[in-house]
Amino acid sequence: MRLLTLLFVLVFGFSQAQTFPEDYLGVYKGKLKITNPVGEQEINMEFYLTKTDTIDVYNYILVYEVNGEPSPRNYTLKVKNKDKGEFIVDENNGILLDAKFVDNTLYSMFEVQGNMLVTTERFYEDSMDFEIIFSSTQKKSSNSATDDVPEVTSYPVMVIQKAKLIKQ
Repeated sequence: MRLLTLLFVLVFGFSQAQTFPEDYLGVYKGKLKITNPVGEQEINMEFYLTKTDTIDVYNYILVYEVNGEPSPRNYTLKVKNKDKGEFIVDENNGILLDAKFVDNTLYSMFEVQGNMLVTTERFYEDSMDFEIIFSSTQKKSSNSATDDVPEVTSYPVMVIQKAKLIKQ
């Protein structure tokens, strides 16, 4: 009996593993909370992760409500190496962003025009957490390196965008 139980767990337990992005395809909606030096605001947000006609290429669309109107960012998610969790977010304008999927979370980090952005998208069965942390590389501070302490550069967090998006 123990052998049958072990076989059941091995066969069906491992078959329950989630595959990204296939197991998280869908439309997610919610409120995006934006915190910046001026204060806080909330706007409606949607995230679309859907199939295309091309293998290993997915629609990756962020929609923000700006002045009461939807403002879509029509990006594409491309598989670079699924086994290693490596993806590319193609902004479809020549900008390609590396992304890494680990433990149900897609991470990306990039610098543009003196600003550092870290994006985290954590997926659950029926929802996702979306977060962008924004920092100015121009306002960095550093300590002086010594023989015992390496030089460390710190970047102040300027803007945080967070959303709990519900799968529709």
